[in-house]
Amino acid sequence: MENTVSLFSYNTLKKFMFAFDPETAHTIAGFGLRILPHFPVIQRALANHYFVSDPVLKQELFGRTFRNPVGLGAGFDKNGQYITAMPALGFGFTEIGTVTPEPQDGNPKPRLFRLIEDQSIQNAMGFNNKGKEYMLEQLNKLYFFDYPIGINIGKNKTTAEEHALKDYEVLFEAFKEYGDYIVINISSPNTPGLRDLQNEQFINDIFAMAKSITDQPVLLKIAPDMTPEDAITLCTTAVNAGAAGIIATNTTIDYSLTPHAKDFGGISGALLTEKSYELFKAIGKELHDKTLLISVGGIDSAEEAYRRIKAGASLVQVYSMLVYKGPALIKEINEGLIKLLKNDGYNHISEAIGADWK
Repeated sequence: MENTVSLFSYNTLKKFMFAFDPETAHTIAGFGLRILPHFPVIQRALANHYFVSDPVLKQELFGRTFRNPVGLGAGFDKNGQYITAMPALGFGFTEIGTVTPEPQDGNPKPRLFRLIEDQSIQNAMGFNNKGKEYMLEQLNKLYFFDYPIGINIGKNKTTAEEHALKDYEVLFEAFKEYGDYIVINISSPNTPGLRDLQNEQFINDIFAMAKSITDQPVLLKIAPDMTPEDAITLCTTAVNAGAAGIIATNTTIDYSLTPHAKDFGGISGALLTEKSYELFKAIGKELHDKTLLISVGGIDSAEEAYRRIKAGASLVQVYSMLVYKGPALIKEINEGLIKLLKNDGYNHISEAIGADWK
């Protein structure tokens, strides 16, 4: 099986993929992930190679078993088409979406860019997706698939800010029986007015509404482009209003991070690492013992993942760095975490969560 995996060297694949524009490359990769379950021998070989399962990393969260703490961040699998392929890449869970009530094309192309010198990606996709009905069709195909799934939800671009709550209500109703947690996305920079919803009134309103519809754990995903004080206030408001957790952070619109940036869209990847960590650290200090925290943004190594865990993260997510390093990164992070935990005398990941503040 090792030989089977070696045939698919990611460096070889990356050279091929990087010959295409980023969105075309994503479509090609997506096609491969969609057909992978039809080749169970290959899928099994990949999973045997990449998936790390160890009692040290296993956690029971949201009433589900997470066999390792490294998940796929939202935005890669916008329509829930690659769910069954994700364990073969080594991920312990996946987050699908962002899904909106109605299908939408997103922003005009080109809208996805590689910042290769910075090991980063800039996107202005704009919640392009096939809508809730298509997503429900994908979820209904899963049957006996036993794997943690988060569903990331957002409003349609054409929905006015004053009617945004209705879009989220429609989505809570649609997905209340699906997945293992739901994420409120009001932090993407690519839908006009969306980040304006990151205010205490809207947070209180949306969590009150969510609680009246679903028993699913509902999390809030926040942007990195706010002060630590504002982030703590917003997250505390969400937790007090019933949030089951916080995901930090989305992409940044701090274009001063690199001379290679466009003046639109959000930046993810290595450029986001420190900005995301610093905001997460502030949130973790305040909330690590009050709610579940998921860290995302420029995580490219076991050491970086461990830094987020010690700052308060129960789970971490990867997206952009997967493009540059491939699924070997997920395996390296998980295997590296086991070593780091044991080196520090921990018998289980739970002992290290928030260790910086204990």
